[in-house]
Amino acid sequence: MSAPGRRTVTGGLAALALSNAIRKPAMAQPAAPELILHNGRITTLDRGEPSPQAVAVTAGRFSVVGEAREILPTAGPGTRVIDLRGRRLIPGLIDNHLHVIRGGLNFNMELRWDGVRSLATAMEMLKAQVAITPPPQWVRVVGGFTEHQFAEKRLPTLDEINAVAPDTPVFLLHLYDRALLNAAALRVAGYTKDTPNPPGGEIQRGPDGTPTGLLLAKPNATVLYATLAKGPTLPFDYQLNSTRHFLRDLNRLGVTGAIDAGGGYQNYPDDYKVVQKLAEDGELTVRIAYNLFTQKPKAEKEDFLRWTQTARYQQGDDYFRLNGAGEMLVFSAADFEDFRVERPEMPPEMEPELEAVVRILVQNRWPWRLHATYDQTISRALDVFEKVNAEMPIGDLHWIFDHAETVSERSLERIARLGGGVAVQHRMAYQGEYFVERYGARAAEATPPVARMLEMGVKVSAGTDATRVASYNPWVALSWLVTGRTVGGLRITPERNTLDRDTALRMLTENVTWFSNEEGKKGRIVVGQLADLAVLDRDYFEVPGDEIGDITSLLTVVGGKVVHGAGDYASLAPPLPPAMPDWSPVRRFGGYQNRRAEKPGAAGAFARAVAGCCDAACGLHGHDHARAWAANVPAGNDQGFWGALGCSCWAF
Repeated sequence: MSAPGRRTVTGGLAALALSNAIRKPAMAQPAAPELILHNGRITTLDRGEPSPQAVAVTAGRFSVVGEAREILPTAGPGTRVIDLRGRRLIPGLIDNHLHVIRGGLNFNMELRWDGVRSLATAMEMLKAQVAITPPPQWVRVVGGFTEHQFAEKRLPTLDEINAVAPDTPVFLLHLYDRALLNAAALRVAGYTKDTPNPPGGEIQRGPDGTPTGLLLAKPNATVLYATLAKGPTLPFDYQLNSTRHFLRDLNRLGVTGAIDAGGGYQNYPDDYKVVQKLAEDGELTVRIAYNLFTQKPKAEKEDFLRWTQTARYQQGDDYFRLNGAGEMLVFSAADFEDFRVERPEMPPEMEPELEAVVRILVQNRWPWRLHATYDQTISRALDVFEKVNAEMPIGDLHWIFDHAETVSERSLERIARLGGGVAVQHRMAYQGEYFVERYGARAAEATPPVARMLEMGVKVSAGTDATRVASYNPWVALSWLVTGRTVGGLRITPERNTLDRDTALRMLTENVTWFSNEEGKKGRIVVGQLADLAVLDRDYFEVPGDEIGDITSLLTVVGGKVVHGAGDYASLAPPLPPAMPDWSPVRRFGGYQNRRAEKPGAAGAFARAVAGCCDAACGLHGHDHARAWAANVPAGNDQGFWGALGCSCWAF
């Protein structure tokens, strides 16, 4: 039999190919991206592709990063194409230490002085809020500011507060060092001549022993926390609304992720139900990795035994997940950061109590974070960590120290050797003047020694420690890292110890991912990473240093979805229900007070539109606000209760 010719072979292969083509469907074309952004200054923080012309997003992740001529033609009928018009686009900011869960529960009840530039303006805001706050509610200014940010360089006096609020309780928290209460707040809090000073705190008194309204942390802030906890709280649905508004204000500042550090009076799991509900409903607009903070002095071990048995490290998803323990592990190790008073000496029981908790965490392979301001505390904690590590290795646990303002190079070497990290925050931007006053300008030059940490290769990232001891605005943190100045303008960090803008930006993006064990998942604009980004209202890399703190986002995207839009992108912003209750300070003033924003005290467009909505009885629900506000205990009936909280016709 003769061998087949070439034509026969070729024809046979062609027939085979045709047969296969009939049996097998043609390869499907790649799905069109859901989002394309182009024509801007794109900063990826990816050294292999630092400044692409465009990016595409598919299924919540960056799918293409590169040339516009290659990406734009891939758009399909359902692709949203956004022209950046030359604006700067960066990875979404991630805060390494933000009390976001607690902050969200209370946001709608708080008047924010964050960013306000004069005490006169702040007092105008206070007066306006007092006028619309119904009994039994308080007007609260709960941290986030310092007297040094004001042109007047002082706090209001108690007489000034009482003058604008003779009947409405006012609670004003300044950092973690003091609280100012007017006479009405003293009455409802129950402070009298007979009230003893709490441990580590002082109730300042007049000559006859009557409390004046000034509460001092010396240095323990428990007296401040405990007093604030006496105020009314919002019902669950209002807390949902409040948290959504707080997250949206974070989005306005370009924040797409945060590590929640727990907090005093933040009980697990009860106080996590609101954010859990938002996560289940797909309404979280900031990714949250949360740590569990013990609430019971001398019962910390029992807390962590219970939690490690009932919860699983990393349980959850990319939006809401358990990140370990802390920042409070044991109360005996808590060196409160009030630089107006002497450094506290930790008690001798610190080491055995800390060791007992750390052993539980290591046995269950839970990471931890430990609040530690001073090197003396850090050194003693390291003795414990090294002892445990000798028996059970801790190097792969992503454990960290928080704050570490006065950490020594020797302690940094020990941290690095044990595989730990340091999470710094911009507390010195708010307390730098007090630190210099006590310890001197020379001591403040590397407090904390961020540049040296980076040189040594220590795992380090940045955040805010908001909402009380500092503001939640991450651009203030970036300004502090770059310029070395406090919000009051004092230069505390010399240029040799400051960071360049690229390095500083990495401190609030990709560096943070090690602290939540999410390296490679987010923090940069790279194919495969979560599509979290912010388009800025001005160029971070070009504005003068003293303007960095005023940057905001015009467009914020989380998981490929627009969560905030302003200016040219306002129409892209998803709807947000009005802040509840209807007397909420957020309705009139919003959150962080940007220097370029509308004059503080002036009602925003929405507030103007709804002004007078609830001045009378609500025809839908039948409550009468005036009668409810005048009642001593409006919670006794449904109509009066909701009338005092605010119009429930906004409860959607």
